[in-house]
Amino acid sequence: MSEPQGLDSTRHLPVIDRTAEGEPGRSASATEYTSLPTLDDAEDGSGRFWSARRVPAAVLALLVLAAAGLLLYDVVAVRIDRPALHWRGSLARELAERPLDDTWVLVGAGVAAALGLWLLVLAATPGLRGVLPMRRPHPDVRAGLHRDAAAQVLRDRAMEVSGVQSVRVRMKRRKADVRAVSHFRELDDVRADLDAALADGVRGLGLARRPSLSVHVARPGRKG
Repeated sequence: MSEPQGLDSTRHLPVIDRTAEGEPGRSASATEYTSLPTLDDAEDGSGRFWSARRVPAAVLALLVLAAAGLLLYDVVAVRIDRPALHWRGSLARELAERPLDDTWVLVGAGVAAALGLWLLVLAATPGLRGVLPMRRPHPDVRAGLHRDAAAQVLRDRAMEVSGVQSVRVRMKRRKADVRAVSHFRELDDVRADLDAALADGVRGLGLARRPSLSVHVARPGRKG
């Protein structure tokens, strides 16, 4: 896969994960990914890559550590005959006096429930929607392709079609939306050539699940 010259951007290389016995999984990309079994594996076992989700885990760990530290400090202070922290006394009094149907109690319960639901979703979903799993010819090797890289490949293939002036490709998990502008030739002829070129390009990507193609061809808009 080649990248047009003159573009000073980071290359999105395929994500490769080796899981051979005795060898830890590694990812050959600018970002390191963790490959774990998924529930939506294809027939060849090429399921989505799982995100490590370091930021949510770090934020949750810091919050739990801060809360545990404050509580431990307060307990130790009470044990050595010092007054408890003012916030803990106020919180205990508010929880004891406020009814269950109080607005702030309901808001707090809703926030706690939303946070718990968010953590459950993070734990049960793979994430990394920007990495498309590729076919798995060898059982010990998994590879993935970034959406931007796949879209760039399809755009290059579309620009090779005669009559195409510009192309915009939006790559999704199961669909590639291609919008081309043709400045000459019949639109139906350009559309037929684009369908053939893009279908061959999708096959060449080597994805485990080939995305469907949605091709739109139009004339350039009038200036002014």
